[in-house]
Amino acid sequence: MDAALARTIDAQVAGAAASHQRLLATLDRGLELAATSPAGAGALSDAACRAPSLLAGWSRGHLLSHIARNAESHVRMFQAATRGEVSEQYPGGKATRDREIDEGSSKSAVQLVADVRTAIYLLEAAWAAATETTWSGHGIKSHADGAKVAIHELVLMRWCETEIHHADLDLGFTWRDLDPLFVRYDLDRRVMAWRARKPMGLTVLPDVIVQLEPNLRLAWFYGRHTVEGVPAPDPY
Repeated sequence: MDAALARTIDAQVAGAAASHQRLLATLDRGLELAATSPAGAGALSDAACRAPSLLAGWSRGHLLSHIARNAESHVRMFQAATRGEVSEQYPGGKATRDREIDEGSSKSAVQLVADVRTAIYLLEAAWAAATETTWSGHGIKSHADGAKVAIHELVLMRWCETEIHHADLDLGFTWRDLDPLFVRYDLDRRVMAWRARKPMGLTVLPDVIVQLEPNLRLAWFYGRHTVEGVPAPDPY
């Protein structure tokens, strides 16, 4: 493996694992608060899991189920790559993904947190077990029209899922709390994707977006921050 790529993977694995721990700390604190004040700010009661998150159309239960299922889907692709195979992220495609998220969303708060924790450690074990063959492999993103993705790119994608949806849960973690290294990596990725969708000559970000602090600029890319007069980018 190229030395520069290896260093990037190491940094992103460490960052994503730390992000996992921040999420689990928020969830554990939410369960503790729910035991004493179920309706209090940051409490993660069963009712709070049924309540809307900051992501339109998604309850907190749906988000937590998605975070767990996403981790399992990455494990699937990592394990296949280790065998020299290419696996679909969600066998059966987007319909399977959506059904599994919905089925898990009705679990109790305690069950949802346990589900997230188990899936996180299964994924981190897959990262630890990855070989040179694994890191040079590919997977297929089921909900993105069957697009191929390099296995090494999945780590930043997972880091993204954890950071973005941690803020979406509305349990005290906000966009201003995003890991600065994650913001740096993901802004580069989002800017490249944004430019790729623009006609030649229209690939410069609007000045008002460039002038935003990095965290808010990233929030804008994900449709979580609006700027008057600037069309929202594609939703995430």
